[in-house]
Amino acid sequence: MDTGDRPHVRQTALSTLIRPDPGSRRIGLMGGSFNPAHDGHRMIALLALRRLRLDRVWWLVSPQNPLKSAEDMAPLTDRLALARRVGAHPAIEVTALESDLGTAFTVDTVRLLRRRCPRTRFVWIMGADNFRQLPDWQDWKSLMHCIPVAVFARPGYGATALSGAAARAFPRARVRERAAALLAARPAPAWAYLHTRLNTASATRLRGAASRDHVADLLTMVLGSLDEDSAQDVLSIDLAGRSTIGDYMVIASGRSSRHVTAMAEHLLARLKPMQAQRRRVEGLRQGDWVLIDAGDVIVHLFRPEVREFYGLDKMWTATVRAGSDATGDPGRAQ
Repeated sequence: MDTGDRPHVRQTALSTLIRPDPGSRRIGLMGGSFNPAHDGHRMIALLALRRLRLDRVWWLVSPQNPLKSAEDMAPLTDRLALARRVGAHPAIEVTALESDLGTAFTVDTVRLLRRRCPRTRFVWIMGADNFRQLPDWQDWKSLMHCIPVAVFARPGYGATALSGAAARAFPRARVRERAAALLAARPAPAWAYLHTRLNTASATRLRGAASRDHVADLLTMVLGSLDEDSAQDVLSIDLAGRSTIGDYMVIASGRSSRHVTAMAEHLLARLKPMQAQRRRVEGLRQGDWVLIDAGDVIVHLFRPEVREFYGLDKMWTATVRAGSDATGDPGRAQ
């Protein structure tokens, strides 16, 4: 359990989310391990808010996905904390509802939520990769009869998802993409497949628009800035080809909140001449954990005790360990 000298992780009370049921709400549900949460999750949530005309999206961070091994699963508290950082948005609520409800399977979670919130219109949000695997889920056909489903395109999964067992089992329930805004109001079974701009080709263009030389220069500048500001325990992780959030992740510590804030401010000032677009920054005011999205390089700056508590180093090095190289190259996990 958390103690007074450990960073506090806010828990969203079940009653805050589902009582009293005000009705007339349209809520998107995104379930998963979020191990770890990343910008791809946030992108889908924002697309769902707009294209499905939702009031909110709830991220249901599962205690343990029944289809995944618990061996490499980060603690629920850590996954919740990172998800709240990544998903920071007024209309995105990061929760551990399944832990509170005591459910292990999506179909049971949905049934309980519908019972508790009879006037709320729920939509299940998932990627095409999960829709392809839906027949592996517990009582999946009952789930399809419980809640409308919005399937968002994922690179490399479109054809197999649309020709898979779930799509074949419910061909007449498919809603045209242009009518997806009305999906929440439709009785289940109903599902829609939504294309996104981040397909394989466009993602490659976005990531490859800047040459590898530019990415290398950006990484060198970030590491140089941190070195100049006496950052501690600097770690860089090569994400190229393993994640959509960027080519590199850099994690470093400061001696205090003031030191972390100063490092972040100096880095932002040095990034400005290199990038015309303003980058997302979170946590600058507190100085405990500052996230700087510099495009191809994601930077996390921590106070030492906060860094140790959240264990981001282990979480991400475990994610890419199959391709990691501990040779001392600054572009590799070290």
